[in-house]
Amino acid sequence: MKNKKEDDKKIETGKVKELATRAAFGDAIIALGKKDKRIVALTADLSESTKVSGFAEEFPDRFFQIGIAEQNMMNIAAGLSATGKIPFVATFAIFSSGRAWEQMRTAVCYANMNVKIIGSHSGLSNGGDGASHQELEDIAITRVIPNLRVIVPCDYVETVKAVIEASKIEGPVYIRVSRDNSPVITRETTRFQIGDAEVFSIGKDASIIACGKMVAIALDAAEELKKEGVFAGVINLHTIKPIDEKTILNAAKETGAIVTAEEHQVHGGMGSAVLEVLAGHPVPVEMVGVKDRFGQSGKVPELMKEYGLTKEDIKKAVHEVMKRKNQKTDSLRNIYI
Repeated sequence: MKNKKEDDKKIETGKVKELATRAAFGDAIIALGKKDKRIVALTADLSESTKVSGFAEEFPDRFFQIGIAEQNMMNIAAGLSATGKIPFVATFAIFSSGRAWEQMRTAVCYANMNVKIIGSHSGLSNGGDGASHQELEDIAITRVIPNLRVIVPCDYVETVKAVIEASKIEGPVYIRVSRDNSPVITRETTRFQIGDAEVFSIGKDASIIACGKMVAIALDAAEELKKEGVFAGVINLHTIKPIDEKTILNAAKETGAIVTAEEHQVHGGMGSAVLEVLAGHPVPVEMVGVKDRFGQSGKVPELMKEYGLTKEDIKKAVHEVMKRKNQKTDSLRNIYI
């Protein structure tokens, strides 16, 4: 317990540079459990991996180890919700959003039950386990379900806020977290509200809209672009649904060029959600994400490079979208001359 308190202190003073968002969930649910006896946790034989083990130790009478039966777990969570509990279901994203998708859709979301679903080890973060355990489709298949809110926090601090805010909302919420460490780029004072994107910087030449671990990478890319004389704003779109249409449209109006960045398939993901908002608005968009491929075993940094999810890929996309913006301007100029 002493080490945990020391870590918390370091986070507050900004001394910790990298932490896993799954660990943030583990810490947040313990804090919630101390304040609200309605909070219960369920997992499918993955308590240590999903960091719900601390809650199990603290509140053994409110913890349910279901075993490798994710579909049953989702139904049980719906039942617990019907009794007035606030269940948090924690397992790998591939299982919570994939294996138990029908139960999530019908038992939880169709009935609008007050269940919070944690999709851990999302994206490529489960590097060594390979394609079968790397969930690159969960944003697409969760955001399509009515009543379900979808949140992709960018770091440890924001994940804590997301879990706490999700507990206050009546209805189902899906929160996507990662296995590997990522830079802590927000602070306790950083604004967070479900449904409102966070504008980290305002651009002139392009706007980078990112979610999850890609936000930190986007910030690095923007810093390097600035040295080249290119000013790209960065927006943290932590809530995919309900999406912040106003901020997206303002960014399109201000810069006339959009780059989306996500650790997810480009088809149906956060970038697609942004394009839906921009439908009818003639703004060039470049999408950084996984291009219709399954994952594979490997170290996370190597996989991020292999799948085009680096700051160099974002910089390249910014240059490409700016070129398209200039071509569009030239075309319009030719029409009206």
